[in-house]
Amino acid sequence: MPVKGVGEYDDQNIFARILRGEIPCQKVYEDAWALAFNDISPQAPVHVLVIPKGRWVSIADFAAHAADAEIAGFWRAVGAVAKQLDLEEPGYRLLLNMGEHGGQEVAHMHVHLFGGRPLGRMLERRAAGG
Repeated sequence: MPVKGVGEYDDQNIFARILRGEIPCQKVYEDAWALAFNDISPQAPVHVLVIPKGRWVSIADFAAHAADAEIAGFWRAVGAVAKQLDLEEPGYRLLLNMGEHGGQEVAHMHVHLFGGRPLGRMLERRAAGG
């Protein structure tokens, strides 16, 4: 069920539990700022979730309150994951959902990294106002 919006951080969300080692994951990458692991329901041949190690509910929360070093470290980790998985040359997609309308399902900021095949368009084009 999608989260309603930005609220208090829930230490029992699934990503917090993965970070604490309470729930296993198929780790792809880890450093001081981020953990990356395979999605349990992949939507592409490569579907990795990259999560910051801090208690950030959403991108809005992260951008407004994280230290500059944490923000830079997280995005460098995302780039390192793509490089490690040899996705730079063929290309890849990053997806970051925010809130209910954006489809965010876990209230812990995270990036989906997709690759391994041509991914096509993300959204269908619509006429203005449609």
